[in-house]
Amino acid sequence: MLTELWEKRSLVVLLAITDVKLRYRNSVLGFFWSFLEPLLMLSVLYFIFSLVFKSAIENYPLYLLLGLILWFMFVRSTSAGLSSLVNRADIILHVYVRRELIVISSCLAAFIMMSFEFIVFAIFLIGLQFIPPITVLILPLIVINLLFFSIGISLLLGVLNVYYRDIQFIWQVAIQAGFFLSPILYTIDMIPEKFHWILMINPLVPMIESAHNVVLYQTLPSLESSLIMISSTISVLIIGLLVFKKKNLRLVERL
Repeated sequence: MLTELWEKRSLVVLLAITDVKLRYRNSVLGFFWSFLEPLLMLSVLYFIFSLVFKSAIENYPLYLLLGLILWFMFVRSTSAGLSSLVNRADIILHVYVRRELIVISSCLAAFIMMSFEFIVFAIFLIGLQFIPPITVLILPLIVINLLFFSIGISLLLGVLNVYYRDIQFIWQVAIQAGFFLSPILYTIDMIPEKFHWILMINPLVPMIESAHNVVLYQTLPSLESSLIMISSTISVLIIGLLVFKKKNLRLVERL
C-alpha cells in the first residue's frame, strides 16, 4: 500500500492543490487569499493579545501565533479529512483510486495553507526583530510529525464518517475541548501540577510545547517528549490504517 501511495504522490499533490484552489473559487483576489487570510487573522490576534490582553509569558505574541498556526493546521486537516470521502464520492464511485489518497490529499491541502501562515509568521519575526535560535532547525521535524499524526486521525475519522455521520458533530466538540487543553493561550507551568495529567491526555501538547521551545526559547525537546510525539503518531497511523482497511471493504455501498 505504501508503495502505491508513493507512486501516486503526484495525484495526491494535485488533489491537494485543487482543494486549496476550490477554497478561494469565485473570489476576486483568488489564490492571494491564501496569504492575505492568515495575515489579517494573525494581525488581529496579535493586536488583541499583545496590546489589549497582555501576558507575562515571554514573547507572548509569537508564542500565541505559533501555537495557533499548528492548531489550525490540525483542525483544518482533520476536519477536511473527516468529510473528504463523502465530498469526493463522485470520484470514488466512478474512478478507481485508492481511497487513502483522497484523505491524505485533504491533509496535505491543510499543510500547504499552513506554509503560507508560516510566511506570515516570519514577517512578524522580522517586524518584532526576533531572531530565532539555532534550535529552530528542529521545527520542520515537529511539523512533519504533526502532519502524519493528522493523517492518522483523518483516516480514522474519514472512514467512520461514511458509516456514522454523527462523527462530525462529536469531532467538533472534541476540537473545542482540545483547544483549551492545549498550551496555546497559556504555558503548562501556569497549570497546577496536579492537573498536568489532564493535558498529557492530549497528544498535541508535546508537539505544540516543543515547537514553542525550539523557536522561542532555545530549548530542545526532552527525550520523554520526543518519545511521546513519535509513539503517539505511529500508534494513531497504525490504528487509522487498520480501521480504514477494515471499513474500506463496504465503503462504496455506504456512499
